[in-house]
Amino acid sequence: MISRTDTTKQKTTRRDADKPVRVGDLLLAKGLVNNEQIERALAYQREKGHKKLLGEILVELDYVTEDQVMEVLAHEYGVPFARVGPKIADPRVIEVIPRDFLEKQCILPLFLVNNKLTVAVHEPANVFLVEEIERVAGCPVQIVAGTAKDIQATLQTYLPTANVFVIDEIVDDLQAADLTLVDKPAAVADLADLEGAAGDSPVIKLVNYLIYCAAQEQASDIHIEPGEGVLRVRFRVDGRLYTKMTPPYQMLPAVVSRIKIMSGLDISERRLPQDGGITVMINKRPVDLRVSTMPGKYGEKVVLRVIDNRGTQTNLENLGFSYETLEAWRNVVRQPNGVVLVTGPTGSGKSTTLYACLNELNDDTLNISTVEDPVEYHLAGVNQFQTNEKAGFTFANALRALLRQDPDIVMVGEIRDQDTARIATQAAMTGHLVLSTLHTNDAASAVTRLFNVGVESYLVAASIRGVLAQRLLRKICTHCKEPLPIDGSVRRALEQVAGDGPPIETLYHGVGCAKCRNTGYAGRIGVFEIFIPDDEALDAISRAASLQELRRLARAAGMTTLRQDGIEKVKTGLTTVEELFTATAMG
Repeated sequence: MISRTDTTKQKTTRRDADKPVRVGDLLLAKGLVNNEQIERALAYQREKGHKKLLGEILVELDYVTEDQVMEVLAHEYGVPFARVGPKIADPRVIEVIPRDFLEKQCILPLFLVNNKLTVAVHEPANVFLVEEIERVAGCPVQIVAGTAKDIQATLQTYLPTANVFVIDEIVDDLQAADLTLVDKPAAVADLADLEGAAGDSPVIKLVNYLIYCAAQEQASDIHIEPGEGVLRVRFRVDGRLYTKMTPPYQMLPAVVSRIKIMSGLDISERRLPQDGGITVMINKRPVDLRVSTMPGKYGEKVVLRVIDNRGTQTNLENLGFSYETLEAWRNVVRQPNGVVLVTGPTGSGKSTTLYACLNELNDDTLNISTVEDPVEYHLAGVNQFQTNEKAGFTFANALRALLRQDPDIVMVGEIRDQDTARIATQAAMTGHLVLSTLHTNDAASAVTRLFNVGVESYLVAASIRGVLAQRLLRKICTHCKEPLPIDGSVRRALEQVAGDGPPIETLYHGVGCAKCRNTGYAGRIGVFEIFIPDDEALDAISRAASLQELRRLARAAGMTTLRQDGIEKVKTGLTTVEELFTATAMG
């Protein structure tokens, strides 16, 4: 517990910190040691050539405890004394200060209230340390004294490499109301031992903790990965994986079984991949998890894709469109009929863009329907249907049935095969607006992909209205953003892409801070290229022109490429050159 010492004495502490304090005298005055013990400790210190302080020697000789030494020092300096531990520290606050700094200085952030950070230190007289903590944390700091042993033990509990045998303490503050399983399936009756292990409190709390943290950190995926005698858990945040923790390998079977039970999978099947889903309520909002298990050499790997339904309110203005591209794209999606495509690799934000379009088009006078696998976000007022391949409810079958229900706008999650592509183009030609996605590298490639899946070129030319290609780039963290000198080779590469225009004088980057986990990036923004075929391009499409010719025609008509759009975001300091060149092809 934290003692009730008046915290206002900390101001006095900083004034008087340079006064020498003899810990032996303090312990004598408290009656915790006697003169003989002090003399023995001093003799021991001289004999062994110790550089340790007298207080440390007294603890080593078992004359006093570390708590007793720290408590008298805290009282002398007017600082509250705290017996810190996992139950008293907020794990989310620990991330305010970089891990290296915490371990080097042996300090522990406890809680943040009204922008004042309370930190446990084992050197309450070190005024310079307090000032350094304030500089790193970026907010006022109030200190309490704690033992080095307690601080280090708590840090080991919460830092990513923590041993989760103490998971009960890690998530002790995670109340039942914070995370609730929706429609939990009945447990499997056999394999009682394994199921019992999956029901143990530490395992339940570990899984809940991972899901809760992933939602709070806006992670898109949780990867539970077994290796040779090791187990690691990684989160994907802003498109990049980082290690969250490394639980004991022995917990793997119980953790996997717990996730299978939650998602209604067969815990006895460990030889084949399985897919399932979980819906949980976190802070009174639904979060969906798509679960995939895969047997491996060292055990089953589990990936949980996190689908936070807050994304349903995404609008086009927030995605990163330039004004000109946004207006052009809005004109495309407001067409009364035709095929409109969004392209890019997995994880490039295609579904988010389509949902943003549907949000904008949603109107009580329209029948808007979707066919998806799976339904990722729930849109009020939109009819959403999820395919089921095992039952024969494929994209093509669902689209055929849906067209008999008089839709105005149809969104198909992905055009995967010839049947779906043919039905989509035919629906577009009979008065429907069809929105869908394809996996291609740029906008022009979407047209040739339709050729490749078997759609006749004249059908493509008659139905296509526009194609949007996109990527997601990590944004520079605004908390550690700094200008960066431009290297000569970088300047030449930028000028080659940007073409004519004012030279780029300044670039920016993030140096890394606690807010961005020392990556220099926080959040993501889209870069886009939009291909709206003109008459010349439509003629080329109808005769199945090559990809190179379609790209040439698109650029001749003024299309801004992905990389050119990204250059503008580099100029404004939203992202870095490295991020842009890594995510986009030369264009």
